Amino acid sequence: MIAHLKGRLESTGVDHAVIDVGGVGYLVGASSRTLAAIGPVGEACVLFTEMLVGEEFIRLVGFARADERDWFRLLTGVQGVGARVALAILSALEPADLSRAIAAQDKAMVARANGVGPKLAERIVRELKDKAGGIALGPGGSGAAAPVAGGAGADAVSALLNLGFRPAEASGAVAAAEEELGGSATLDALVRLALRKAAR
Repeated sequence: MIAHLKGRLESTGVDHAVIDVGGVGYLVGASSRTLAAIGPVGEACVLFTEMLVGEEFIRLVGFARADERDWFRLLTGVQGVGARVALAILSALEPADLSRAIAAQDKAMVARANGVGPKLAERIVRELKDKAGGIALGPGGSGAAAPVAGGAGADAVSALLNLGFRPAEASGAVAAAEEELGGSATLDALVRLALRKAAR
């Protein structure tokens, strides 16, 4: 599983970017918000990624912040929400706004995204009400600090997700472990401490 890409922004399109990592160009789907945040073409950038695997395709979706990736995972867990709709929601709403909308059960706010009708918006706010509380918000949001961009923190979150933890649980446990161990902690140490924290 690819947790993040760190390289040079080769080009962007309406719904994707190409990141050059060591001479290999990765085509990464992205929301308009992510495309606006990752910087100018030709400059270095980091994208948190989610790999989507189907019978006839493998594709990467990228995010400027770890909390956006966590929201993408939550949204695509709702029946009827595919990658395209989840990216449309993340284009229309900041993670902090999405968190507030779900906490307030404000389906009208979620329905502002392209391709989201009233029934789907209602299902999203209802199903995510109990799952969204622990996502660590990035800059401009509130809550625990998100794992360090592109470092062992992002890989530790991926490790916990692969073990079956929910995105909110994984992010919260890794953020707490990073706070205790400091920024130079190894992946192994982070995962071990995060597992202990998540089990409490």
